[in-house]
Amino acid sequence: MQRTIRATVAYDGTDFAGWQIQDAQRTVQGVLEGALARMHGHRVRVTAAGRTDAGVHALGQVASFRTGIDSLTPAVLPRAINSFLPDDVRVIDAAGAAGGFDARRSALLRAYRYQLLPGRQLPHARRYTLWVRRTLRLEALNRMAAAIVGEHDFTTFAAAGASGAAVRRVEQASFFAEGPLIVFRIAARSFLWKMVRSLVGTMLALEAECGADAAAPRARMAELLAEPSRERVGQTAPAWGLFLDRVWYAGDPPFTGALPYERDRGAAAPADSAGGAASL
Repeated sequence: MQRTIRATVAYDGTDFAGWQIQDAQRTVQGVLEGALARMHGHRVRVTAAGRTDAGVHALGQVASFRTGIDSLTPAVLPRAINSFLPDDVRVIDAAGAAGGFDARRSALLRAYRYQLLPGRQLPHARRYTLWVRRTLRLEALNRMAAAIVGEHDFTTFAAAGASGAAVRRVEQASFFAEGPLIVFRIAARSFLWKMVRSLVGTMLALEAECGADAAAPRARMAELLAEPSRERVGQTAPAWGLFLDRVWYAGDPPFTGALPYERDRGAAAPADSAGGAASL
């Protein structure tokens, strides 16, 4: 009997041309479907919560597929699949799901994180962080993050050539310190192509331009949202600092604005300009 499986997948996106299968390219979907084909003896189609771009990483990508192998219990399945996978892709956990579950269409909320390394450069972090030569001002960055929370037209932050409606609702956006890193976290049901990286690049540019003017960064972000124009935004941040962090579905613990890694590490809630969390 065919069963639907929901699997959480982590990967280092450095050596992949993104998630989606492409001709003559190494992709995460291709590698995962190849592993499942070897296990099943036939092709197994895999759907993902987010089609990450080339070079983008994942800590909590969710994939769904169908299997008819009864011996593949949720406890056994990750170990079985991982035995066929390269070291830069791992299935973290797996569970049975309702027959109509689809990792992409059933998703209610997606969270991404972008990792910045201000000041000194650390060679071991270069594949997973964007090095910023200066000290970053969290207050200014969080004023801008607060401006994008809510429902807005994000045409300004869509990749050139993107089509379709550009209105999105951002449930949470904030910058916070994590060891030597400054992390930008954003959560929404869906995102435009390269939207998160465009937001990061623009906020970094505005933080540098606005200097000591505490009110200017948020006002500038509000202007970009009110008057969409790709010509007014900063350079899109590179892919290697971006991670798909977590995806929520019906029946999961509710989204509270704090992600599991923050609670696990006991990190303080990120603050906006007023000292509170920049979320709805």
